[in-house]
Amino acid sequence: MEKYAVSSDGQKIHYKESGNGNTAIIMIHGWLGNAEWWADQQNYFKNDYRVIQMDLAGHGKSDFTRKDWISALYADDIKAVAEAVDAPKNILVGHSMSGAYVLEASLKIPNMKALVLVDTLKDLDESFTEEQAEEIMFTHYRRDFKYAVENFLPQYLFAEQTPNAVKERLQHEFLQNDSEKAINVLKPLYATDFKRIAEQVQIPVIAINSDTSPTSLENNRKYLKDYDYVTIKGVGHYPMLEKPEEFNVILDGVLKKLI
Repeated sequence: MEKYAVSSDGQKIHYKESGNGNTAIIMIHGWLGNAEWWADQQNYFKNDYRVIQMDLAGHGKSDFTRKDWISALYADDIKAVAEAVDAPKNILVGHSMSGAYVLEASLKIPNMKALVLVDTLKDLDESFTEEQAEEIMFTHYRRDFKYAVENFLPQYLFAEQTPNAVKERLQHEFLQNDSEKAINVLKPLYATDFKRIAEQVQIPVIAINSDTSPTSLENNRKYLKDYDYVTIKGVGHYPMLEKPEEFNVILDGVLKKLI
């Protein structure tokens, strides 16, 4: 069912709700993504959980007229949806940039049970500064966004085994945006000290990470009191799209452990 919640700055936040149960799994996409990235998970989990697929502001069917693109407002988007759903238990699943925002949102939402991070925050001691993000990424996006999407980003986002259909779908979706919008919706990730936020998180956090880069258990446990991770092999940055069946089995095991 298609629904809307209203975030703290008045932006309408689109979400889909299906399934049933006491626990809501609220799934939040990464940069330039949308609720449909979780379609395979919705189908798999709807019999056991309330599955919520949402679009952050600036993405999918949500409003994109936000004046200030800051992490606290992304967290408020998630909070607005959680409040509208009003489940007895909530688990947030955050992919890519949304991993950071589910940390922040979890501090604002009652009935939080746990967090699941998907290929994100692999080492909280290693994060780009705003200046590094500008130099390494944003200059490429401004110069030629289409070229960046098709030639620069693949080396960071895809693995050798990533299906061509997934690559083509994501690149097509990315190119529905212009460079400035793409930059604006990503900037908050590099303007916030998420280590400070992580230190406030009291609930369990489990990550499902690709093997394309290492995860630092030691560094993350300096900030997150209850952190662990599982590795999914042979995928790039989008395991729920690249190997949905294997990802679902792993996520199922993670959720059973958390609940």
